[in-house]
Amino acid sequence: MNNSEKALNAIQDNNLESYQEYFKKALLEDSDDLLFSLAEEVYSLGFSDDALKIYKQLLKKYPNEDELRTYIADILISNDENDEALIYLNEIKPDSEFYINSLLVEADLYQTQDLFIVSENKLTEAIELAPNEPIIKFALAELYYSEGKYENAISLYLDLIKTGEISISNVNLVERLGVSYAHVGNFEHAIGYLEQIKQIDMTPSVLFETAFTYLQLNRLDESIKTFENLRDTDPQYASLYVYLGEAYVKNNDNESALKVYQEGLSQDEFNVSLYLKAADAAIHLNKLDLAQQYLIKGNEVNPDNLEIVVKLSDIYIKNEEYEADIDFLTPYLKDNSLVPQVYWDLAIAYNNLDDVKNAQINYQKAYSDLNNDPVFLKEYIFFLREQGQLNDVIKLLKEYITLVPEDAEMVYMLQDLED
Repeated sequence: MNNSEKALNAIQDNNLESYQEYFKKALLEDSDDLLFSLAEEVYSLGFSDDALKIYKQLLKKYPNEDELRTYIADILISNDENDEALIYLNEIKPDSEFYINSLLVEADLYQTQDLFIVSENKLTEAIELAPNEPIIKFALAELYYSEGKYENAISLYLDLIKTGEISISNVNLVERLGVSYAHVGNFEHAIGYLEQIKQIDMTPSVLFETAFTYLQLNRLDESIKTFENLRDTDPQYASLYVYLGEAYVKNNDNESALKVYQEGLSQDEFNVSLYLKAADAAIHLNKLDLAQQYLIKGNEVNPDNLEIVVKLSDIYIKNEEYEADIDFLTPYLKDNSLVPQVYWDLAIAYNNLDDVKNAQINYQKAYSDLNNDPVFLKEYIFFLREQGQLNDVIKLLKEYITLVPEDAEMVYMLQDLED
């Protein structure tokens, strides 16, 4: 029995001390063929540094064997020794039969460093040299897919599938193609491919994409069924709850939607979208107090979310909790990017508390952006009329009637004031 075999047997016996002893002897005594086979074996068993020692030793003896350089580079990259890996790869010249392999390894390396353009250039060069090699097309398609360049990825995945390739490196190309079509908004094509995937191959991400695609196609029953399947398979897949709830809302089932959002919050209590959706569902069910609770919690999670701010303020106004609304909105007044609805709500709150001065200040701030909103204008007109500011009333009435000329009440008011 040679030293290489003894070394491998020692690994099987979990005797690492003996393994190291026989490994050192193998480096000194075994043939090059035995060493090459030993490198493959120990690499597959996780002893990559020992495989690296063998490959480097063999490369010194056979400096023209570029295959060894690709093996060395692979191990160095896995050890995050990228600069040294590039040295070996750059030693492989274009006339080498392993030049394409080196381009693939380099492309993978640059992709891990987020140097996508460099990676793409390497793969494009490889395709020019071997236009019919599936693994190169696949690598470039995967690069485009990871970058979100789905249109580019689609053409490559289609080419591969047309040549009979369905799976490469354990990646389902039909799945990739369906998901890519979904991302570019071509949901009809997307579902055609996603529905071809066998149930056993349906990963949580594929289930999500399939359910989401059904939702976009308004195939609500199928969307709900698939999302529920995903929930049963992987209840911690937090993003499903937003869209499952949306499917129920589209299906006019706000009760079920609310339950789904509640389930989602039990999985992800920091998901602001779920607080907003839960509040919306509660509002549709006329459960304003419950909606208020969700919005308050959502505001605690993210005080900077203006959508929550506006909706919570609106509920305070509807509930006639004017002081609470003012207390809630006041800290936001330092932010110059506030939406005009906030100033409108403050105006309503101050007006109902008989604070005319602050009411008018906020009506004026809201007016800057809401001067084309007839509902706002009409309310502001009546406020100004109560204050006796008739010149301003006439000005706003003219603006309002331009927007709503059929409102007889406001037309008569303008005629009366002008007379």
